[in-house]
Amino acid sequence: MNQQTATITRTNEQLTFDKPSVEDGSAMWDLVNNSSLDQNSPYKYIMMCEFFSETCVVAKEDGKLVGFVTAFIPPERSDVIFVWQIGIDASQRGKGIASKILNELVERQDGSEVRYLEATVTPSNDASQSLFKRLARDNKTTCTITECFPEKLFPGDEHEEELTFRIGPFSKEKSPELNK
Repeated sequence: MNQQTATITRTNEQLTFDKPSVEDGSAMWDLVNNSSLDQNSPYKYIMMCEFFSETCVVAKEDGKLVGFVTAFIPPERSDVIFVWQIGIDASQRGKGIASKILNELVERQDGSEVRYLEATVTPSNDASQSLFKRLARDNKTTCTITECFPEKLFPGDEHEEELTFRIGPFSKEKSPELNK
C-alpha cells in the first residue's frame, strides 16, 4: 500500500482522481441507488471511505462525484487488491472513466506487495468483463477467469453465479497506459 499520508489528487482533463473521504460515502450510495448496481447500505460506502481509503478511488468533475471504485487487500493475500464495486454516473458512461479509475487504483499500489487485481463478475455483465479484460491488455498481462460463487449460494432466484477475474501479475515498472 502507498505509505504516503497526504492525499494524492491526479487530474485527467476535467476529472480528478482521489482517495475518498467519509463525506463521499453518501454520494457513492446515491450513484449506486440510481443505477442497476447491487445496492449496499450507506454505511458500507462510508466505512469503505474511512477504513479503506488507500484502496478506493473517487472520480470527480467540478467537485461532483461521477465515479468510484471500492476495493480492499484481503488480509491473507497481500499480493491481491480485490475490487468490490465500480460505479460510474450514467451521464459519464462511455468516456473511459472506469478504466481510468482502475488504472489509478493499480498505479497507487506501486511499491506495495500487490501484483494482482481480482473482481467477481456475473456472466451476463459484458461491460465489466470487457473492462477487466481491457485492464489486462493495457497492462500487457493476463486475465484468468475462474468459477467463484455458484448461483446456489445466493438466496432467491435472482442472482447469477459470480466468476473471478484475476488480472496480473502487474509489472512494477509504470505502464505508459497508466499515465493516460
